[in-house]
Amino acid sequence: MELKDILAKCDHTLLTQTATWAEIKGVCDDGIKYHTASVCIPASYVKQAKEYVGDKLPICTVIGFPNGYDTTAAKCFMASDAVANGADEVDMVINIGMLKDGRDDEVLAEINAIKAACAGHTLKVIIETCLLSEDEKIRMCDIVSKSDADFIKTSTGFSTAGATFDDVALMKAHMKPGKGIKAAGGIASLDDAYRFIELGATRLGTSRIVKLVKNEEATGY
Repeated sequence: MELKDILAKCDHTLLTQTATWAEIKGVCDDGIKYHTASVCIPASYVKQAKEYVGDKLPICTVIGFPNGYDTTAAKCFMASDAVANGADEVDMVINIGMLKDGRDDEVLAEINAIKAACAGHTLKVIIETCLLSEDEKIRMCDIVSKSDADFIKTSTGFSTAGATFDDVALMKAHMKPGKGIKAAGGIASLDDAYRFIELGATRLGTSRIVKLVKNEEATGY
């Protein structure tokens, strides 16, 4: 797999609380230069970023982030507001407590309500694998497979751990064909990126891969 193929699967990400417009603009510039799948940025910057990049680069944002325990109505508003501001893709966090309470039908209903609020735009469902048992991960694969969402996603990158090879392999084994798998959180090397893709990830959420490529270019490697 060539480097450009890995970059084309990357949601180049900047979601730190301290992110400034200058930093967001830099991420957008890098996304355009390296032809990443999107840039994933805070919702407050979506409108400004979309006006800046135009049709050169998809804009992704996050809702119910990073804890997922906002009400469904609040999440739906966040999704519709993000799309109205120019978001091409939305990454939502599930209500983890709802899942642990066994309220799977309500988790599914929330995902579908948020997908409807996205008005046809891509929705990725963050399940925060580091906080789930294996049974809960498998149940989430079933829920997302049944849902109208487009992707299942491992992690926010803001909890106790990020993506693991085992979790992506589990998702590949249990997800319905046609749904995407996004590995996110802690992807620290090109070797990691390649391995996640080999295991079944169709998208990578990462802040490091473009930085690694830029450093290699700067040092002549």
